[in-house]
Parts: sequence; C-alpha cells; structure tokens
Amino acid sequence: MKYFLGFLLTVMLVACGSDTQNEANKLLNEANKMYEQHQYDKALAAIDSLRKLYPGAIDTRKKALALVQTIELKRSQEELALVDSMLQAVNHDYEYQKQKVEKDKQELRATADELTMLTRTRIRRDSLQTRWEALGAKIKYIRKKQKEL
Repeated sequence: MKYFLGFLLTVMLVACGSDTQNEANKLLNEANKMYEQHQYDKALAAIDSLRKLYPGAIDTRKKALALVQTIELKRSQEELALVDSMLQAVNHDYEYQKQKVEKDKQELRATADELTMLTRTRIRRDSLQTRWEALGAKIKYIRKKQKEL
C-alpha cells in the first residue's frame, strides 16, 4: 500500500508538471506573438508572468530568456537608429552654427545668444554621441550573451 501511494503521488506530480509546462509554453507563445507584432512591453510582461507563475518550467524559461535578449536587442537597435539620425541632424546644426559664430567673432559681431545657442547645441550633440556609444555597447553585450546561450 505504501508503494502504491508513492507511485500514485509520482504519477500525479508528473501529470501536473506536464500541465505546468504546457501552460508555460502557451505564455511563451503569446510573448512570441507580441514580439512579432512589435509589442515589446507586453511581450516582456508575459515573460515576467511566466517566470513568476511557472518557476519549475526550466526549459521554457530558458527559451523566454533568449526571447528577452532578442527583444532588448531589437529595441536597442531601433533606438540606435533614431539616436543616429538625431545625432547627424544636430551635428549638421552644430557645424553650421560654429562656422557662423567664428565668422561673427572675426567681424566682432558675435552675440551672447549666438554663443549660448552654440554651446547648447554642442552639449546636445555630445549627449547624443554618448547615448549612441552606450547603445552600441549594449548591443555588443547582448550579442555576446546570445552566443553564450
């Protein structure tokens, strides 16, 4: 009788584990669909739910981790493209303003507003350059981690 109860308990745990794995896989599939629809925040929320609700679904959680990295890579690449285009525009503005200020300085016509605008544009350019470099480093790091999985 003792062995029978142990066997029955084992069978029930395996059956429950299978259901747990199926439910975890459903959440992962939903997260994948959301990713494909560019709903990154919703996909990450689904993965977070998967991690909290099904801590024992190790294989599914590993797949979810790979998806998280893919989402973060995609988001970073999209942001990098945006920052790059803004950086190019600000760089163009800065060079134009710099030439104008240098000319006005030579002719002793440079105004305080002109100098202030040039400084603000340079600060904006430097800030965008720093963001661009940080995103590049983040993308490189994510790619390295993806190779490790």
